Amino acid sequence: MRNNNKAPSRLDNLARACVRTTLATGLVAATLFSASAMAEKNLRLAGNFASTHSSSVAMEQFKARLPEVSKGALTVDVFPAMQLGGAKENIDQVRSGVLEMTWVGASYLSRIVPELEAVSLPFVYANRDEAFKVVDGPVGTLLNEKLADKGFVALGFMELGSRQVTNSQHPIRTLADFEGLKIRLQPNETHLSTFRALGASPVSMGINEVYSALQQGVIDGQENPYSVIETQKFNEVQTYLTDTSHFFDFIVVVANKRKFDKLDPAEQQALRDTMGEAVAWQRAKAAEEDSAARDKLVASNMELVQVSPELRQQMRERTAPVIEALKERIGSDVIDAVLAEVQ
Repeated sequence: MRNNNKAPSRLDNLARACVRTTLATGLVAATLFSASAMAEKNLRLAGNFASTHSSSVAMEQFKARLPEVSKGALTVDVFPAMQLGGAKENIDQVRSGVLEMTWVGASYLSRIVPELEAVSLPFVYANRDEAFKVVDGPVGTLLNEKLADKGFVALGFMELGSRQVTNSQHPIRTLADFEGLKIRLQPNETHLSTFRALGASPVSMGINEVYSALQQGVIDGQENPYSVIETQKFNEVQTYLTDTSHFFDFIVVVANKRKFDKLDPAEQQALRDTMGEAVAWQRAKAAEEDSAARDKLVASNMELVQVSPELRQQMRERTAPVIEALKERIGSDVIDAVLAEVQ
């Protein structure tokens, strides 16, 4: 009779061992892959500001802190200085989902969310504290809703700062000195209309083109916060610096709403908390850098022209119709909320 209970051969044992090893290895690999996928979601954040600008430094701090605050769930790669394109490209990339986040001047976003123009009205804010009180209050809530309607999640408002005029032609001491000056501005209709009202010839142009345009005499001047004028080295191709402080401008950090909504609530909160830290740091740093940058520009032989109270009042009166025209174009809800806060 055949013995069906004979001991397995060495070959049988080896085969069974191989199967067990293969199954175990596969299980471990699958577990590790699953744990890795669950443990880390990598985001991409791009901007057009120079690497040395306070906003770019703040985003590097955000990058360093996010894994800790999110308990390893989130990481981020940061691309400053137009590494992934200019402001318009970064906004379009975030809106389409190619990028998760960008930090960008509010004016560039206003072509998609025109209500953002309401926080950059001419000659409205007395100081930066007043400006931040506006975006941190009910106005900010209104703007967040407008941004969400267009596919963005607002994560914070940083300081771009009070904008000042530079030019290569002559000092600006009267309204007549604006006449005919070709001044580069951001693509924001309120900004452009303001300088038309002052008598200048505004030109919309990307920041990456401005230095060469100034150098070649295509434009006479530009307007930016002191820190941007200094980091972009516009003092090398400009002579006169006028402290007009005509707008206070913001940098907005936005995320793609679809991708943000796919994060679990803890991850969303970690993202908001970490960005909140970075935004608070940048605001304080920007305030420090503003006067330091002005001093560097003066030390580089730019001529600083102080605007008289009389000229400032004349500019305010000349540009008042710009605010009324904006109400007709975008509605009055956000504008009235801004004016109510500052008054």
